[in-house]
Amino acid sequence: MVIGTTDKVTSLDPAGAFDAGSGTVAGQVYARLLERPAGSSRLRPSLATSAGFSSPSEYKVVLKAGLKFANGDPLTSADVKFSFDRQLKIASTNGPSSLLYNLGSVETPDDTTAVFRLKAANDQVFPQVLASGAGIIVDKAVFSATAVTPDATILAKKPFNGPYTINTYKANELVQFTANPNYQGVLGKPGISTVNLRFFASEDNLKLGLQQGDIDLASRSLSITALDALGKDSKLTVYHGAATGIQYIAFNYKTQPFGTGTAEADPKKALAVRQAVAHALDRKAISNQVYRGTYGPLYTFLPTAVPGGSPVLKSRYGDGQGGADTAKAADVLRAAGVSTPVTLRLQYNVDHYGASSTDSFALIKSQLEATGLFTVNLQSTDWVQYSKERVADSYPAFQLGWYADYLDAQDFFQPLYGDHGFIGNHYSDPALISLIEKQATTSGDGARDALSLQIQTALAAELPIVPLVESSPSVVADKKVSGIQQALATGGLPFGALKPGS
Repeated sequence: MVIGTTDKVTSLDPAGAFDAGSGTVAGQVYARLLERPAGSSRLRPSLATSAGFSSPSEYKVVLKAGLKFANGDPLTSADVKFSFDRQLKIASTNGPSSLLYNLGSVETPDDTTAVFRLKAANDQVFPQVLASGAGIIVDKAVFSATAVTPDATILAKKPFNGPYTINTYKANELVQFTANPNYQGVLGKPGISTVNLRFFASEDNLKLGLQQGDIDLASRSLSITALDALGKDSKLTVYHGAATGIQYIAFNYKTQPFGTGTAEADPKKALAVRQAVAHALDRKAISNQVYRGTYGPLYTFLPTAVPGGSPVLKSRYGDGQGGADTAKAADVLRAAGVSTPVTLRLQYNVDHYGASSTDSFALIKSQLEATGLFTVNLQSTDWVQYSKERVADSYPAFQLGWYADYLDAQDFFQPLYGDHGFIGNHYSDPALISLIEKQATTSGDGARDALSLQIQTALAAELPIVPLVESSPSVVADKKVSGIQQALATGGLPFGALKPGS
């Protein structure tokens, strides 16, 4: 099978990447203690034979006997401890270590037992964290304990323990996956033994590859226009998943207009700029004109598939019905003493968030400038460079997205905000972090939803990010490919769940 994508891989080390492109590759070649089998969103032990709380602050995992990496190295509890210790030690800004906020330590009483000691008791989402990118188990004989390991080292030593290994690798050109005979996880033997993942420079080339039969399946990213066109091809089928992701504008608190690192630093004026942007945006127009309704307007900080969302932005900003309000935008800037038009440098990306981002951010620029309150300097950068520069304070305001690792509000709270959050925009509010930690350890759906509302209300007031749309994964495949809906049901796209069609 040949799969096509416009995504990019930034690192093969699970400690050094938390983007969708890298995660797609990692999901095929690395394993976790708990995973979701094809067709299910429910977690099951994978490398483990059993897993559960032995006390409110301890989570105990017992490994299967005789586990091995593809290179023949034994996989024991020492590798489990090493994997989590290094995530916390390295704490890469581009990695998933922020998900491990509640992990205190890992103990290994014997070769097949690992005990996770948690900082706060009754963590409702810790099993989900173990099944995320932060829970990948790596080979202690190959990976560095203190730094992100180079791709060349990983490829040479083949420390893979997932359904597939990597046979051929040309960075952001081609990855050839072959079935891993040593894999013993719950995902089982791949339905297709060899999968080639081809990387395309543009959506147009990806679309052409499908139409000409050069690839069998395309995943990330095709515009709505392309999906419409491909859906009319009798040889192809378009699949849509549930809304499990969000796209938003993030503001760098140092470099945004009136940010802390600017000559005219003023937190009240900086907040007024963010609020004016929120007042001036028409999300429904973005949803309809750019995404034709397949991406919905987002008035909160959680996508629809995640419980606990509330449209806190809808009544607070704009016309109160989801539309824009120029007068309110002008009023908030005037009250803060901000001279207009405000110059806003806004960065976006097309090879990670899709070609539709060009249309989306052109419309955003048009909406903001139509108010007479902003002059928007719009720029685009390729993802590999983008992922480095956005955390180096190069962008005062920039596009980001977040896709669910698990369908719980915590996945859209804890990993994003705070000193080591993925957004990396220097926003940190101890009161908000305290609320987030309380939400994670409170039992009962009603009580957790009430705390989620408090968190969303606080974010709506401060606006470290301005949500735009909620996104759904789309896959286009030749009709000879089956198993796609079962793969999407896991929340990802495990290649091993795909099968030749009848």
